[in-house]
Amino acid sequence: MSAPYTPHIKPPEDTRYRHSRRLVSWWGLAIGLAIGIALGLTYAWVLAPIEEFDTTPRQLRDSDKVHYAVAIILSYAYDSNLGKAVTRLTDLGMGLDPIQEVANAACDLARTGYVDSSAGIRAIRSMQTFYRNQGRSGCADDLIPDVEVVLEATVMVPTSTPTLPPPPTKTATPNAGASSTEPGFVVVPTSVPERAYEGRIAGTNCDLELSGLIEVRVVDFNGQGIPGEMVRVRWDGGEDRFVTGLKPERGTEYADYEMDPGLSYIVDMPGLSDPLTNALTANPCTTSTGQQAITSYYVTFRRVG
Repeated sequence: MSAPYTPHIKPPEDTRYRHSRRLVSWWGLAIGLAIGIALGLTYAWVLAPIEEFDTTPRQLRDSDKVHYAVAIILSYAYDSNLGKAVTRLTDLGMGLDPIQEVANAACDLARTGYVDSSAGIRAIRSMQTFYRNQGRSGCADDLIPDVEVVLEATVMVPTSTPTLPPPPTKTATPNAGASSTEPGFVVVPTSVPERAYEGRIAGTNCDLELSGLIEVRVVDFNGQGIPGEMVRVRWDGGEDRFVTGLKPERGTEYADYEMDPGLSYIVDMPGLSDPLTNALTANPCTTSTGQQAITSYYVTFRRVG
């Protein structure tokens, strides 16, 4: 007789070691997201930062538009191209009457610490000349009077009373020259000239798109950009000037000049700095991709006085 049939009974399992499977690991997702954000920011900010281009002056903030207008007027003071200056001011979008807006901007600047420096005074006077010639006026005419700055003074210094020459001797004496009874004139500077900026070559570059450029940046003590400053380049047989702030997409302190191949250039800020100790020569160079270009230079002028 066979044993009675008994169904198979599965032994109980210890539920402490049984866990339901999750379709998503939240910890893994959070860690992966953090790593992705960090890598993305590193690439966007360090490896391939976005460069602004096609930025128009009209997009500037109102405070930056004023500095841009100063740069336009200083450029006009050098080349006297009224049409170009008015076109630039119109593109800036300061108002319906851009020339009167220059007068208003000069008025605002004359009420601030902008006039504490000789460069600020020079800029406002250039603005005054510009809008006065076009029949406009502003409060800067009262705040900044037309007073010439005297850099030298002529002082009359009487010479000593003439005396009779000594009796001749056998020993030769050097001829001191005849004394004059006319008073002499000595030019005495009223102040010792000081350099306002100190320039240096910050580096060179070889790039096909930016070939043969002198890229200049003018900054203050703390490295903040200064717009509206005049930079001069001189070469054998000529010179040119350009103003910082006319390319706002590169910074208010920025200005550049395109060199002619083979020429050497002396760079300075006229009346404000000594020339750079080394001339900048437009020599040929080879880019990292093997293409031929002209060496470009980075130049910085930092305020020192």
